[in-house]
Parts: sequence; structure tokens; C-alpha cells
Amino acid sequence: MTADQNIDWDLPDPFTLEITVREEDTDRLGHANNVVYVRWLEDVSWAHIESLGMTWELHESTGKAMAITRTEIDYLASANAGDRLILGTWLTGFDGRFRSSRQFQLVRPADGKTLVRAVSTHACVNMKTQRPSRAPQVFAEILSAASVSGGKGLAPD
Repeated sequence: MTADQNIDWDLPDPFTLEITVREEDTDRLGHANNVVYVRWLEDVSWAHIESLGMTWELHESTGKAMAITRTEIDYLASANAGDRLILGTWLTGFDGRFRSSRQFQLVRPADGKTLVRAVSTHACVNMKTQRPSRAPQVFAEILSAASVSGGKGLAPD
């Protein structure tokens, strides 16, 4: 059993992305800059959704995309250059029409510390107009099938 298998994930079976913190990811304080964490959240989100079949080609063919409407990040501990991290994510909600949610957990396997917890919400938009639009059926099927229960999801309307 590897150290990665011993991670205490907030939810079961996360989609994961391995990250090594680079010198250029750090700020004047010597730890990973908050902007870099946001980039990592986006990187794992795209990798996850594409692995489920919601590719950029599908977005282009439907003319629709899920745009971030809110991101909430709790920075719990610092990451430093050279740290090996694992970022886990889960789809935690889909309202069947427009909105979805995603949860994240960033862990440093060397000491088992959770460095970041985050939640993002998304709305389906028409890519040409950038206006809200009902999610295509294929998006609805993918998002519904991949959503896990027990996470931080969408707030009730």
C-alpha cells in the first residue's frame, strides 16, 4: 500500500491530479501563490470532465459550456516548492437544468495534510452569447451520472 492510498479523502473515489509545486508557483512568502491554486482547480476540473466524455469538442458541437459562477477556497496549510501534492475532485451536484457543483481537496501525501478544500459552482452558458442556457441532454447525462452524494453541493433555490 502506497502513501497515496492512505490519504483521508473527504469523499470516496476522487478523480486525482498529481502536482509538483514549482519555484515559479511560489510568491514572496515562499509558498504557492493563491492564484496558482485556482489554476490547479481548473486543471483538475477539465481533466476530470474530459475523462467523463465532456470533451472540448462536445462543448463546441453543442455550443454550450459550464462556466464557473463561484469558487470558495479554504487555505489550510502552505505548499512549498518541491512539494508533491495530490488534488482530488468530485462532481457533487447537478440540478438537471443549468447548475452544477464540484468539490476539491488538495493533500500533501508526505505528511497526509490537507492543504486546501474548495467548492465551485457552475452555470451552463451559450458559448456565443455568454448568457445562461439549459444544459444539453448529453451534459445532463454525464453530470448526473458522475455526481456523488454526501459532498458540498448546490444550495437549494
